[in-house]
Amino acid sequence: MIIKYYEIKNTKLAQKNFFLLYGKNEGLKDETIDILVKNKEMSITYEEKEILEKPNTFIESISSKSLFENEKIIIIKRATDKIHKIVEEVYNKQKDDVKIILNSENLEKKSRLRNFFEKKNECICIAFYPDNNDTLTKLTYQFLKEKKIIVSNENINQIVNKSNGDRKNLLNELNKVEQYCSSGKKLDFRNLSKLINLTENYSISELIDNCLAKNKKKTLYILNENNFNSEDCILITRTFLNKAKRILKLSSNFNQNKNIEITVSTAKPPIFWKDKEIIKQQIYKWSPNNIRNLIYNINQIELVIKKNLKNSINIVSDFILEQSS
Repeated sequence: MIIKYYEIKNTKLAQKNFFLLYGKNEGLKDETIDILVKNKEMSITYEEKEILEKPNTFIESISSKSLFENEKIIIIKRATDKIHKIVEEVYNKQKDDVKIILNSENLEKKSRLRNFFEKKNECICIAFYPDNNDTLTKLTYQFLKEKKIIVSNENINQIVNKSNGDRKNLLNELNKVEQYCSSGKKLDFRNLSKLINLTENYSISELIDNCLAKNKKKTLYILNENNFNSEDCILITRTFLNKAKRILKLSSNFNQNKNIEITVSTAKPPIFWKDKEIIKQQIYKWSPNNIRNLIYNINQIELVIKKNLKNSINIVSDFILEQSS
């Protein structure tokens, strides 16, 4: 069943058990999920890859009465057509006390997942298109008015343009503005430019560091918490490649001297003290041969991304999770 996002406030529709939310407007999707998920403690979030790795375990957990004595809500992030058969099987075995919400990026009309949700009366399918500048500008004025922050129209336009049609990005930028102004600092065009151009470099660096350290739990957390887009994917692979090359050099040195402290302390360029512990973990986890294979695979992934930009987030996320395992 196809509905508009604002129709989900209808109590009868919100009581359905199967929801597909697709499109690029993550902020509006988050607002819709908040309507559907009244109690966050009752929800469980999965990456699609986690379910595909162990589909039987996932299906059995839903069928188990002991795990679902009360209503449970399952949120599946970055869902694609790969999970269609599993969703259909769960639908055929559906239980009244289980609600499943699939969060997808853009899905084409021929998508099997989208067609399934559109044709079933017991399923809800909602498309989330980017917000236009008028909507985002109104949201910005409302936010700044509530926070009693004075910003020029020129600066407001700059903030709105940075959000790329997504109210979640907009809120992230507005929160930066609020934090900056809370200390009494004056916000001019130059300061704002520096403020909102603090891109996700830190998050990307942290993501790759934890992946190379084989910290899957933290890697998955960073993927879930950050709104990476298609443009970030090339930056992610380049960051991955640079860090992998650094670990190759360090791992080769460690192979020769067998002393991790000497390897880290004599590294060139020098390693910042805050990064030393996680780099030690990376050196222990990757042999020179393995890291060479990784470098080759990163280059291949970048080629795949450039040929398939629409699905680049899924490609990169799957690759990173695989390497962190």
